[in-house]
Amino acid sequence: MKYINFEDINVNPDWCFKNVRSVEQWTHGYHRYPAKFLPNIVKKLIENYATNNETIADLFAGCGTTLVEAKIHGITSIGTDINPVAQLITKVKTNPICPTLLEDIFKHLIESFSLFNVDRYKNIELHERIDYWFRQEEKEKIAFLYEQVVGINNENLIDFFLVCLSHTLKNCSRWLQSSTKPQIDPNKKISEPFHAFEFHCKKMIAKNAEFYKELQHNEFINTPCEIKLEDARNTSIESGSIGTIITSPPYVTSYEYADIHQLTGYWYDYFTDLRAFRREFIGTFYSSNQNKQTNSKLGQKIVCELARKDDRMACEVANYFNDMEVVGKEMYRILKKGGHACIVIGNTTYKDVKIKSAEVFFEILKLVGLKKETVIKRSIPHKLMPTIRDKNTGKFTKLDNANSKLVYPEEYILVVKK
Repeated sequence: MKYINFEDINVNPDWCFKNVRSVEQWTHGYHRYPAKFLPNIVKKLIENYATNNETIADLFAGCGTTLVEAKIHGITSIGTDINPVAQLITKVKTNPICPTLLEDIFKHLIESFSLFNVDRYKNIELHERIDYWFRQEEKEKIAFLYEQVVGINNENLIDFFLVCLSHTLKNCSRWLQSSTKPQIDPNKKISEPFHAFEFHCKKMIAKNAEFYKELQHNEFINTPCEIKLEDARNTSIESGSIGTIITSPPYVTSYEYADIHQLTGYWYDYFTDLRAFRREFIGTFYSSNQNKQTNSKLGQKIVCELARKDDRMACEVANYFNDMEVVGKEMYRILKKGGHACIVIGNTTYKDVKIKSAEVFFEILKLVGLKKETVIKRSIPHKLMPTIRDKNTGKFTKLDNANSKLVYPEEYILVVKK
């Protein structure tokens, strides 16, 4: 198999979208989410490769960018994600609500703030990690807000306001606001929950109205869109049913999504054991799997090089490559003959070892039977993700560190065909 050195590929300016803030369009800005998939990339991929209006799938749906853009284009879509927080966000972002109904329920919610009785919530018992992250006064008001929301007699409305509340949890907690890593800020100016909730609801309601109006105008309101709480390695999507896959898998060694969304997870009872929940994710740092063998020749070379510097990281990267091979097989299974898979993925560096995830996954895709269409290289002007590591420790750092190294300057769009 001929190896392609991705570093030799020139950056394609047509795919960089500099100075574009499409993450604020439609419902894309409902909820903070790390390393958000740029909507403009999805839009361009849909218009280039989803030409027959056949079903679009995203196996790593995250906060639903692909599914929102598919709906705007009037194309049926289906997404999967292993994270229930992602499922909730995506469900709400892709299902606009009649604006007048939403405004009416919101008005009643705001009026209910006057019913708040602090004495009722002083001794409320919640998960111990909620007590760790939240002061008593914020915890009492959030508990009240949660009760008011789940008491609404409409599932779609409940979910809408739960997404709003979820987005405000970080603001109202002791979590360091600028960090995606779980750490307390002892000097943080913590937001008042009622104000934060009302403020963000107004933003969401305005965007819902825009989305609803656009879909109604184009007669796309009822375009089917489904988000499943499933593992990308083993989905219930019918074989040969998908025209186009558009997705962005988690970046190896980057985020622990279970940790990032733990505030919502604990408040909404999505899990009680964070450690067990972490193990379900692809290529997680918390896996107990010690296997360092992978079917990708390039992947094996990278793992062996890592093992000489950090054995645990070598295991994590091998797990990631092996998990992604299973994902590749799943992509092949669900694609129609002639269908395309478009994967946005980037490389990184850890302790001076180049982890060429894009090249490895490209090799894997060919191993499972998919054929190369093209590889696009783009710079990353706005993607929210940690981009600087200390070359010696491998930990994320800042540019003023003498050992700092930019590790996600570009990413690749792999386009393959069945």
